[in-house]
Amino acid sequence: MKIKLIAVGKTDEPYLIEGIEKYLNRLKHYISFELIVINDVKASKKSNPELQKEQEAIQILSKINVTDVVILLDENGKEFNSVEFSGFIQKKLNAGTDLVFVIGGPFGFAKIVYQRASSKIALSQLTFSHQMVRLFFVEQLYRAFTILKGEKYHHL
Repeated sequence: MKIKLIAVGKTDEPYLIEGIEKYLNRLKHYISFELIVINDVKASKKSNPELQKEQEAIQILSKINVTDVVILLDENGKEFNSVEFSGFIQKKLNAGTDLVFVIGGPFGFAKIVYQRASSKIALSQLTFSHQMVRLFFVEQLYRAFTILKGEKYHHL
C-alpha cells in the first residue's frame, strides 16, 4: 500500500518546509509516502475562480490512478480526533488500496474532483493556509501510525 498527498502550489516558508521534511522522513518507517506538488494557477484580479478550479482539477486528476482511493482535505469533511483518524487509516490499510489525499487550491475543488473522491475529511473547523495544512496533515498521519504501532508519540 502507498499513500500520496497531492497539494496545489509549492510551500515557500522555510519553517514549514523543514517541518514537512521532518515528518516525511519519519513516515518512511511506516509506509511508502509521496508528496506531489502541482503548479498553482496564477490568478489575476479578473480571474474566474471556477476556471481556476477546473485547471487545477486537470492537474490533480492526472496524478491519480484509477484504483486509488481519493480523500479530499475539505472544510466540509468529516472531523476526527487523532485516535479516530488512526482507525480510519487502519481500515484503509486493511482494504489494501492505495490512498491519495488532496489539498486543493485557494478556491477549493472543482466539481469533477469531488465526484472522483470517495470521502472528505476536515483537519479542523478553523481555516489554515494551504501550506500549513501540509505540515499538519503529515504530522497527523505520522501520529496515526505511531498510535497504530502503540508507540509513545501520542499520549492518551
